[in-house]
Amino acid sequence: MSDTIAETDVVIVGAGPVGLFAVFELGLLDLKCHLIDILDRPGGQCAELYPEKPIYDIPAWPEISGQGLTDRLMEQIQPFGPEFHFNRMVAGLEKQDDGSFIVTTDEDEKIACKVVVIAAGGGSFQPKRPPVPGIEEYEDTSVFYSVRRMEEFRDEDILIVGGGDSALDWTLNLHPIAKSVTLLHRRDAFRAAPDSVNKMRAKVEAGEMAMHLGQVTGLNGENGQVTSATVKTSEGDMIDVPCTRVLPFFGLTMKLGPIADWGLNLDQNLIPVDTEKFATSEEGIFAIGDINTYPGKLKLILSGFHEAALMAHAAKKHIAPDERIVFQYTTSSTSLQKKLGV
Repeated sequence: MSDTIAETDVVIVGAGPVGLFAVFELGLLDLKCHLIDILDRPGGQCAELYPEKPIYDIPAWPEISGQGLTDRLMEQIQPFGPEFHFNRMVAGLEKQDDGSFIVTTDEDEKIACKVVVIAAGGGSFQPKRPPVPGIEEYEDTSVFYSVRRMEEFRDEDILIVGGGDSALDWTLNLHPIAKSVTLLHRRDAFRAAPDSVNKMRAKVEAGEMAMHLGQVTGLNGENGQVTSATVKTSEGDMIDVPCTRVLPFFGLTMKLGPIADWGLNLDQNLIPVDTEKFATSEEGIFAIGDINTYPGKLKLILSGFHEAALMAHAAKKHIAPDERIVFQYTTSSTSLQKKLGV
């Protein structure tokens, strides 16, 4: 608990890739940033859900992991000295008479700023827990909702439950190191990329892995260690599938939390913005990345980077309306290169 008020130019809510890149773009314009994130480290969903999963659509990186992208972004913004507030949620937002804000975290930390940037992805997020009796006692010991370190699954008998991209991707990525992999889905149709589905089916046909159609009705084991899952098949039979690790991928539950009470015009829990400034309906508050919506919106990290660049220039004009902003390129501007320490 603290009565001390920190001061900065911009508070960024969310330290995922888009929030991190916003630090860079704002830093080029001499704006200092504090970032608040509910997680205990930077990277957002990239770090939480697929730190070792390859990403293929980041420009100039034919392949990079979620953690690798986070590491490169942290290196890129290091010259601007952002301050991070991890394991925190924004609990309050108070607009001052001069148009600035005081942001309060759930630890009662207060940060005075001139601009707020919401880069919270889908808000605070948590994996959906499947309706399996007693699953809680196995969680974080032998039941996991994400893969943070692949090595922890080496030589295990893995049961993966789900039919989307995460389920199929981890089926293929963990197969080379696992003792065995079994994929379980309620029906013989998948929501994942066709190439991933075809590769999975080829491994099943070759006898390299197993696939069952049905649903988990119970877990068997003791002291948090699962030994098998009871499955009701699509034909109505009950079978036991031996496993030492269970990975249920049932999607995420997104929650905006206190952001929903900020007076913004929300559209199905997303924040409408313009495509010139990425400003919200509230003066001085901007929204970038997956949290926003506008005609033609694509939920790509690439799109969020573009939004961050335009937002930064709009934020600068909001903070210093009388200051002339000279557009510069990092390749040719000695002043920008000096800021970057190159």
